Order: sequence, then C-alpha cells, then structure tokens
Amino acid sequence: KGAAAPTAPVELGAPADVPVGGARLYREQRLVVSQPAKGEYKAFSAVCTHAGCVVDKIEDGKISCPCHGSKFDPATGKVLQGPAGAPLPAVPVKLADGKLIAGPDA
Repeated sequence: KGAAAPTAPVELGAPADVPVGGARLYREQRLVVSQPAKGEYKAFSAVCTHAGCVVDKIEDGKISCPCHGSKFDPATGKVLQGPAGAPLPAVPVKLADGKLIAGPDA
C-alpha cells in the first residue's frame, strides 16, 4: 500500500476538470479534489480511513468507498456514513501555471 497522501507535489491537470460545487476523483494519485465555490479548491486523500481501500466514485454529492460503504463529504472530507470514523485527511492543493498541484508545499 502506498502512503495515504502524496509525499511530493503531484500535478493533477486542468482546474476545469473539477466541477464547481462538485468533485473529481484522481484514482491513480489517490486524491479527491473538490471545488466548493468557483476558484476554491480542496483536496483530500482518497484512501478510506476505515480499512485503507481507495474510494471509487463520487455520486449524489458523496465520496463512496466500495469496500464497506463509507461515504464522505467532498467539500470537507468528513464522514457522512460509517463504518469509517475519521475524516479523509486534507491535502494541500493550489493552482500554479494553470494546473492543480497537490501535496506538500502546495
């Protein structure tokens, strides 16, 4: 298993890929990025805090884990439905050179 969060900055691509009021899963990078308001980005680890599975989808405004049904809020990372008891860890994210960059020092 890899780390729950990036240990170096990771380039995620165009900010337009993340819908306003929604979120996008970057499964390979194990990140979820949401845009609660236009130009405001938040990133979270996509590794479920319950058993370490990688979440697999975002639907109905919730991040879903396929293993045991935990659901998280893409705007805050907090648990909406267990068994997970801890929120998804926040990851720094910023816009640089027209791209979203997540990870340390972002």
